[in-house]
Amino acid sequence: MEPRHIEVRTAAGSREDAEKIARRLVDERLAACVQISGPVSSRYHWKGSIETSEEWVCTAKTRRDLYRRVEEAILQLHPYETPEITATEITAGSRAFLAWIAAETGTSSGAQRANGG
Repeated sequence: MEPRHIEVRTAAGSREDAEKIARRLVDERLAACVQISGPVSSRYHWKGSIETSEEWVCTAKTRRDLYRRVEEAILQLHPYETPEITATEITAGSRAFLAWIAAETGTSSGAQRANGG
């Protein structure tokens, strides 16, 4: 059986940018939750140089079928020319948590379904 849930990860150059991304994904029910971690130190190649920067990592819990919409939302808000946007399959997890992700994403009635409403 193919995993139905994923974590989508991106890194932003400021806490404010990370908050903006998290707010949009959760407000539009593209993610049930977005965790923001940081700051972290990133070292990478960019346009012929090696760069170091401070970033905030967003990890969104969502459904696999919403990936394209999540990616589009991140790209609309992200100030980077080439932002990191990766998805990792959640191959196992507590039944209740995975059901919560499914209930809270995709439709505005998700919260009512999760609470029996």
